[in-house]
Amino acid sequence: MSALAHYFERAGIPTVVTSLVREHSESIRPPRTLWTSFELGRPLGAPGDATFQRRVLLAALGLLAETAGPVLADFPEDAPGVSTGDAGNAGWACPVSLPKPEGSDPGSLVAQVAQEVRSLAPWHERARERRGGRTTVGLSGLPPDGIVEFLAGYAERGEETSPRDGIAFSRFLKHALDDLLAWYQEAATAQPGATPSGRELAAWFWGETRASRLFLAVRDRGAASEDPAIRLVAKLLLVPRSASAWIPPA
Repeated sequence: MSALAHYFERAGIPTVVTSLVREHSESIRPPRTLWTSFELGRPLGAPGDATFQRRVLLAALGLLAETAGPVLADFPEDAPGVSTGDAGNAGWACPVSLPKPEGSDPGSLVAQVAQEVRSLAPWHERARERRGGRTTVGLSGLPPDGIVEFLAGYAERGEETSPRDGIAFSRFLKHALDDLLAWYQEAATAQPGATPSGRELAAWFWGETRASRLFLAVRDRGAASEDPAIRLVAKLLLVPRSASAWIPPA
């Protein structure tokens, strides 16, 4: 949307963009942007809080008064119920006891993620049943174990071949990682009872799973790639800034 804003403005249509990734806005420089510190997928903050969301919208629309740009303004509030110092998920626990990690070399890491996937598989199936068979997983077209194998090929050996014709490796890499993250988080919600918040799911994934370490290994490999598209994905789109609150020291 940041790039499209330039085209709309040239046609005489004023635009305002809400941004969750500040680096994108700084690079693309749309005419008017409101940056928010909310988690990805929630540009208006906490769901169901109409009063707070209205403040976000009014702040964004207020930028239409700016006639010279680009303007990049910061929304001054965090989403309700989110504390920047909160690193726990005490109100919820994943129903699955994941295998304890052993070893730290890449080969061991991939084996550990594969074991996690096997442990979570029945729970993901249960979660799908609870949702009437619906799932957000499927961008890559690979099953979870296939995703792990694909990511291992890149993290361990730097293989930059897209499994799907017509899709650039950088794009497919993002699809595969999005699928794996969604699959883990859907499996974690299979337990009846209290529904975990997005923050609780993030704290569990980045703080307790070995899959998150595979994400970090892919990110490190991609950040050193000679392909600028892969470097962009690795540096900005794989590991959210907020994850640092939960990732244990290496």
